[in-house]
Amino acid sequence: MKVDWLVIRNPTLSFRIDKRVLLMLLCFAGVIVVAMVMNIGRGEYPISSLDIVKTVLGIDTGNRDHAFVIYNLRLPRTLVAFMVGMALAISGTIFQGITRNPLADPGIIGINAGASLAAVAVIILFPSAPIYTLPLSAFAGALLMATLIYLLAWNNGSSPVLFILMGLGLSAIASAFTSLLITFGEIYSVTDALVWLAGSIYGRTWDQVLSLLPWLIVFMPIALILARHLNTLNLGDDVAKGLGTNVEWLRGLLVLVGVALAGASVATAGMIGFVGLIAPHIGRQLVGSNHEGLIPTAALLGGFIVVVADLLGRILFAPIEIPCGVVTAAVGAPYFLYLLISNRKK
Repeated sequence: MKVDWLVIRNPTLSFRIDKRVLLMLLCFAGVIVVAMVMNIGRGEYPISSLDIVKTVLGIDTGNRDHAFVIYNLRLPRTLVAFMVGMALAISGTIFQGITRNPLADPGIIGINAGASLAAVAVIILFPSAPIYTLPLSAFAGALLMATLIYLLAWNNGSSPVLFILMGLGLSAIASAFTSLLITFGEIYSVTDALVWLAGSIYGRTWDQVLSLLPWLIVFMPIALILARHLNTLNLGDDVAKGLGTNVEWLRGLLVLVGVALAGASVATAGMIGFVGLIAPHIGRQLVGSNHEGLIPTAALLGGFIVVVADLLGRILFAPIEIPCGVVTAAVGAPYFLYLLISNRKK
């Protein structure tokens, strides 16, 4: 059977994707644009889809308020939702790949808990800190958590099973310290921390877009480049070593990429759970387990999930707004139980 591939290659790096998968990604990108336009149009001041398109393209709609509402209030919020979803989905795909466990997720194995602890510490202890320090602190917390998990899971090599179990234990400890900070913090800082922990993108501006964007620009291409190596790791450590792969070095690099994306996302939007669990699973059903097609597919799915969750949170009980993290948890928790039940024999 003939398979057509789109190949991106230079002397040291290569990446290829099935052209049928590429066509599906382009179609799905159109669906995401529609969802983003719908999200921008909803609110106390509704704007039609046509006026949104005209405003974004620079065409005069005859209403000056449209540009202000779109560019200053809703477009950056929608972009943050999409970017956070992409980063969480790629991070979840990486961790499921390196642990060879379909239930792995940055929120479940403790990475998000480490990022949350560091970010909450900055919010409560240093409320006047610049905004760019939040992603850095969350990345540091996530990296420290990942390092501890990796070291504790070491048993003549890194064990995927121990990696998850140690992550669950350390996640509980980090959550306890986060609660302790909230208990003794000042009321205004605690309020900001609680809203942030709920996983909300309310009030996100271009500052958050610009602070998250460099992390995606750097680490998303690295994830795509390492996709074929992640396929090798899925064959098992012995097979990967037999093919000449430095398993521990590669796994450590993939952990770093996953931690960076998860930490930056948590710092930007708080604890939006289960995106890194749901998106890779749906992606596998659509394109299979080849990570060269799975990573971009999961990324688009993750962005779509968070954008739709934000839209639902705004319209379900309007004018009361539900944080998108609550919406993803309401959907993701039952889905997680379904996966546990369906995989219990495995």
